[in-house]
Amino acid sequence: MKAWGVKSTIVVFGSARIHEDGPEPHRRWYAAARAFGALASQRGGAYLDGGTERNNVICTGGGPGIMEAANRGAADVGAPSIGLNITLPHEQEPNAFSTPALTFRFHYFAMRKMHLAMRANALVVFPGGFGTFDELFEILTLRQTSKAPPIPIVLFDEAYWRRVMNLEALAEAGMISTDDLKLFDYAETAEEVWECLLKGGLKPYGERGSWQAARDQRLE
Repeated sequence: MKAWGVKSTIVVFGSARIHEDGPEPHRRWYAAARAFGALASQRGGAYLDGGTERNNVICTGGGPGIMEAANRGAADVGAPSIGLNITLPHEQEPNAFSTPALTFRFHYFAMRKMHLAMRANALVVFPGGFGTFDELFEILTLRQTSKAPPIPIVLFDEAYWRRVMNLEALAEAGMISTDDLKLFDYAETAEEVWECLLKGGLKPYGERGSWQAARDQRLE
């Protein structure tokens, strides 16, 4: 990653069981993850463009489904992306769209989680199952306990997440604070995800305000 100038990432989680040609809403989720991978790569700072650092590079678990879609979106616009794969008996083969030099294979979940979290400027979570929940709550716990710096967290498809988990019930029971419910936002489109990330403090480097603007200011 250092050789490629990767300074920071946007981590995308989601199910490995979602397919581009699957039933609805799977196709919609796949298309949105792909669109977000492209949009974030174009606007976030994944290209060097004469600089020395890449920021907000798409980073996934490197497998199929939503992970493939996000890596594919980055590839669609000629941007590099990261795949942090893990050895599992099934489901977890590296997808064809993460940049080969930035595709890694882990044996231990703990080491993989560390590398998913340590460069993350933001987290986007698409619908998923046990593995997605595991990664989501890992980051939420790091944020809740201030073991990680503040980063925006966005859950895609509010109806799905409200159907499969009831965090308000945890707050009502006193298991979490009501402020913990402010650790994340919901979004319904790739563009909405991006707007939520910006609202949550993500700094884009791909357009004006990037290294080019800093260079221009120095020249002035």
